[in-house]
Order: sequence, then structure tokens, then C-alpha cells
Amino acid sequence: MFSAEEQLERIGFGCVDLISKEDMLKKLKRSIENKKPLKIKFGADPTRPDIHLGHTVVINKLRTFQELGHHIQFLIGDFTALIGDPSGRNQTRPVLTREEIEENAKTYAKQIFKILDPEKTELVYNSKWLAAMSSIDFIKLSAKYTVARILERDDFSKRYKAQIPIAIHELLYPLTQGYDSVALKSDVELGGTDQKFNLLVGRDLQSQYAQEPQCVLTLPILEGLDGVNKMSKSLDNYISVVDSPKDMFGKTMRVSDELMFRYYELLTSITPNDLQKLKDQVQSGSQHPRQVKVDLAKYLVTRFHSKQDADNAEEEFNRIFVQKGMPDHIDEIRIQPANQMPLNQLLTVWGLTKTNSEAARLLEGGGVSIDNEKVNNAKVKLDLVSGKTFVIKAGKKKFLKITVE
Repeated sequence: MFSAEEQLERIGFGCVDLISKEDMLKKLKRSIENKKPLKIKFGADPTRPDIHLGHTVVINKLRTFQELGHHIQFLIGDFTALIGDPSGRNQTRPVLTREEIEENAKTYAKQIFKILDPEKTELVYNSKWLAAMSSIDFIKLSAKYTVARILERDDFSKRYKAQIPIAIHELLYPLTQGYDSVALKSDVELGGTDQKFNLLVGRDLQSQYAQEPQCVLTLPILEGLDGVNKMSKSLDNYISVVDSPKDMFGKTMRVSDELMFRYYELLTSITPNDLQKLKDQVQSGSQHPRQVKVDLAKYLVTRFHSKQDADNAEEEFNRIFVQKGMPDHIDEIRIQPANQMPLNQLLTVWGLTKTNSEAARLLEGGGVSIDNEKVNNAKVKLDLVSGKTFVIKAGKKKFLKITVE
């Protein structure tokens, strides 16, 4: 049994905000005294079908709460997804259909249990209470907050000053998310740093409904594979928790050395001291950054698949990229399916050659290979079948990974 102080130390590790530390300690002490677990809330709107590694930063912390004996309220925002979270947006989100949301919600429900213990997780949908509210109920809820307070949000403030339209339904989003905490009587709510305003609205609303305000805990936003923007499916810079072992391993090997350490910090259980040692070893040359990256890739594949899958993925990666002299990082493009496409034209379209005639000469000279198999016919045509992935090498130094959607 961990003391309240020990629990607080584990909970706070890696967090950006903890509002407030004193309140959290009181809740933990009371939880121990009453032998009653805290109710820990995390909400996710199913706007996309898969959970990616960016989501797991928060879900990992939920797992920590479970290990400390607390109860997780994993909220799937099937109602709030109809509104669309405006956090960090410079324009209104497109509205999803009910069918799209329901389909996405099914995959969320399955994928979270790759990390969380299902026995200690309550899966809830906010349509249960929000869809049941009447128009009068919504007006009463809206009366508990002012437009001025809502416009304090950085994204709304910027859009308002730039005269970029803000739809009324977007202003309601923080209120509906906040009301979820009232409906669930949550003790703690977690989210990314971009969710801080919404989480604090929940804390305020609980006070107005005569409930003890929840503690708010925010965690860092994970950068995507580009190392610039946050990991996002819409930006195609993500690693999904349901990616194949081969793709998960390969994508991890694409990240920069600097981003690699960020992934160690946010996606593994490494301690700050051990992370610093790893950085020092790479800087001193006693550890090669490529091997450190391989270890990270194997950790992730093992976690979401198995050790055998991780070993196989490493072997396949070495066979394709190392033994054949391919670079660790290869640019990737995603294309639509098509039949009987002339390869010489595709090489030009994809930027591997300047002209079709140059592509034809390269093909006839044996200078083109697909997945390490040479192509010697300038008239060859490709069937681009959905789900297919392959690597093209043109000349000695040009590589391109093609994924057919």
C-alpha cells in the first residue's frame, strides 16, 4: 500500500499541471482512510477510428492510477463529437455523422484495453446524459458561464480578434465536457495541455452544482513523426496502436535522434536519471543512436504486440534497410488504388526521375528496384492494390516508400 505522499509523487511525475497539489493530497488521504478509490476521468471524442501513441501519454497515466488502486472513468464523447472539440483549432471542425462516431467509438473501446485493466475501467458514453437534456436544461447550463469567460480561451481569443467565425455550438463544447464531470462526480480529470481550459470548466461547474471540485492534471502533447506538429491522424504523422509490428517498428526508426528521447520520456517507463544516462552515452559515443532507437522500436512493438513480433520486425527491418544499404529514414507517400499504371510514368510523378524517358532508361539499365527486386523492363505496369506497401529505389541514392490506401 502506497502512502498518499508516495502516490502523489508517482501521479505528478511527468505532468505539466496539477491543480491543485494540496487538493490532490487531501483526496488521496481520504481515499486511503475510507478505503474508497478515487474516480479518475478521461474523455476522448471518437472523431477518428484509431488511438495513436499521442493518446497513450494520458492513458499511461490512467494505468498508473489503476496500479495505485483507483477507478478509471473512460468517457467516450459520442455526444460531444457531434459538436467537435475546438481546442487548438483556427477554424470550425467539420461535423461528423452519428454513424461515423459510432463506428469510431467501437474501435476506441477495444484499443484502450491494450493499456488499461478492463476490470478497473468503467466505459461510459456522454450521450447517456447529454442527449437526455432538454433545451431548457441546456439554457440553464449555458447560464452558468459567460461568453467573456469562454473567450479567455487562447484559440477562441485569436479567432475572435482575427474575425474568424466562431459557431455558437463551439462555445457550448467546454460546457458540455465540463458537465460530464458533474454527471460522473469525478474526483480527478486528466487531459493534454491543450485541454486545460475545458478541464477547469468542469472544476468550476462542479462547484456550482455543490460538488467537490475535481483536481486537474495535464500531460505533455506528443510530437508526431515530423517532430514539429502534435501527433495527429489528420496530419499523417502518427503511429497507431493497431499498426502492424513492421509498420510500428519502421515508423519509430524514422524519428529524429532528438525526438527519440522525447518518445522515451513520454512513451516508456524510463526514469529521469536513466534517460539522462542514455543521452550522455549517446553524446559520448558509447551508445550509437541507431541502437537506442532500435531499443525504443522494440519496446513499443512488444508492448502493443509481442516480443516475438518485435524480434521479427527488427529482423525484417535489417534485411530491407541495413543489409541492402537503405537509409533508416525514407520519405513516404500515400496514394489511391489504381490498376495497370506504367512504372516509368509513376517514377516521374513521384519525383524519382525528371522525365518519363529518363525513367525508361533507368529501368532498362537495371537502376530501379521494388523491395530489393530489380525491375529491368521499361514497359512494366503496376497494380496498386489497397493496403499494399513497398519501397522503390531509383538510382543509387533515391528511395521512396509507397503506401496504397
